[in-house]
Amino acid sequence: MLQQTQVGTVIDYFERFMQRFPTLESLAVAELDDVLALWSGLGYYARGRNLHKTARICRERFSGQLPDDPDSLEALPGIGRSTANAIVAQAFDRRAPILDGNVKRVLARHAGIAGWPGRTVTARALWKEADSRTPASRAADYTQAIMDLGATLCRARRPDCPDCPVASDCRALLEGRIEELPERKPQKERPAKTTTLLIIENDLGEWLLERRPPAGVWGGLWSLPEAETVAPDGQLEALKAPPSLVHQFTHFSLTIHFERLRVAADPSSKVADSRQSWFSPEKALANGLPQPIRTTLEALADSSPATISSFEREPAGRDRGR
Repeated sequence: MLQQTQVGTVIDYFERFMQRFPTLESLAVAELDDVLALWSGLGYYARGRNLHKTARICRERFSGQLPDDPDSLEALPGIGRSTANAIVAQAFDRRAPILDGNVKRVLARHAGIAGWPGRTVTARALWKEADSRTPASRAADYTQAIMDLGATLCRARRPDCPDCPVASDCRALLEGRIEELPERKPQKERPAKTTTLLIIENDLGEWLLERRPPAGVWGGLWSLPEAETVAPDGQLEALKAPPSLVHQFTHFSLTIHFERLRVAADPSSKVADSRQSWFSPEKALANGLPQPIRTTLEALADSSPATISSFEREPAGRDRGR
């Protein structure tokens, strides 16, 4: 969870996750929907899917235990070199150099390593530095300490150099390059995309949800069908939709418009697409949903009578201006 997400955001999710899945075995036997439901809102959902896959692999191949060597760990879904080494160091207290975001910043500054850490030559230099500095003993303590140094003192913005225990020989501080190191990723213009999602309700008050493909945006989660998706048979009645919203992904910005429809077909009839299914609002919100979709559906489910009255029927058609 801490990969690409800040500690303050993770804590509540972690506590709920561990209460539901206290052991590797309990995670391995769980349904993916249950895992993604607890992951909903954290983003980068491939992490949740990979965690679930890894638990099942450990159950099948490693007698329900997490392997204790870097190569076996790195072969598991979603575990890279630094994460594998961090597990070895912190779970098994064995020497293994790590290079997470905080450690990259500490080493780039203290050793005066120029270049964006995402470049191969820079990453190679940082790994060499990480390896040379990792002690032979107290691996767990050292690993936690250097991560904490980056998180609490050697911060990306407003680093606390006066309180840093290794400031005396920090090359970036001595050379006045604290703000320059590590170098930032070259900026690219973030493309803007637009989609229209359908909120389709049936006569039982259920919503039609669609399982996203395993790979790609919101992979494996339940979401609203896109406008291009074939709707279920029956007479469709247009209702006033929730307002549009903008959701930021790492590599692009997505504007989401909504159409809200009521289908007068027999609600017990099956939908044509096997990826689609009807859910009551309660069951829909118990699924793994992308955060903007969850927020929108929660607003509909929790609408007060005054709010519901503002969602009265309106002529069919898309309001692109929302």
